[in-house]
Amino acid sequence: MHLTSRGFPLFFTFDLDAETMWTARDASYAERPVLMSQGAYGWKVGADRILKLLARYDLKTTFFIPGLVIDQRPELMERILEGGHEIAHHSYTHRWILSLSEDEEREEMEKGIESIRRVTGSSPKGWRSPAAEISKITMPLLVEHGFAYSSNFFDDDSPYLHTVGNKPTNIVELPFRWVLDDAPFFQYSIVLPGRTMQAPSALLEAWKLEFDVLHAEKRMMMVGMHPQIIGQPSRIGVLQALIEYALERGDVWIGRCDEMVEDMRPRLQGATV
Repeated sequence: MHLTSRGFPLFFTFDLDAETMWTARDASYAERPVLMSQGAYGWKVGADRILKLLARYDLKTTFFIPGLVIDQRPELMERILEGGHEIAHHSYTHRWILSLSEDEEREEMEKGIESIRRVTGSSPKGWRSPAAEISKITMPLLVEHGFAYSSNFFDDDSPYLHTVGNKPTNIVELPFRWVLDDAPFFQYSIVLPGRTMQAPSALLEAWKLEFDVLHAEKRMMMVGMHPQIIGQPSRIGVLQALIEYALERGDVWIGRCDEMVEDMRPRLQGATV
């Protein structure tokens, strides 16, 4: 039995960090136009290439977007929403949580929520941290603001319900791992960590193998991507090939995180009783 009513849950998620991937590390990078242009590729070219591909297969997915990018790119937000996709919380400026005071972290959370409310008309359901870090107040903030799910932890291949402050919650964790992220394979910039540029075939091979095992075990698969990375010409074919590979199975649900979480939560609650 799969975790959802519509088969194996396969999540395609896109972290639209744009220039904040650089400015969150060092605000002075904003004065370096070539660095900024690498992030701008995500909103200028990559995102629309992804949206067109998703529309071709009638897929609805989730975009995790910093509030600053939401505020700066309203036309792109409209296109994302017109495509039926979810906009989820990815901080406000993409600053590292462990470098923030508690007041600063709360401000990042609340400003990001307001940005999403302005463009969607409702509060976000999901949250993904910048750089996969949380503090001691992060999970309590998610409880306080009524989040439905988190996608941050690396400790499982199946979703689970969080316990926060020794109290059970209804917050579903959608775990992922670095092998399911495009950045370790492709992120290259003279000032960013990693500096790798592997062949697209290496990523596709890894993702197909991951899919085969996770599907056979009836778990889930959380794929994290960045429009400035996966949206490039040599790499968009990896996403297309994985979509086609998954759809050939016939019992796979590729959808929005918020919708799949609502479908699977009753099963998770039943498992904890």
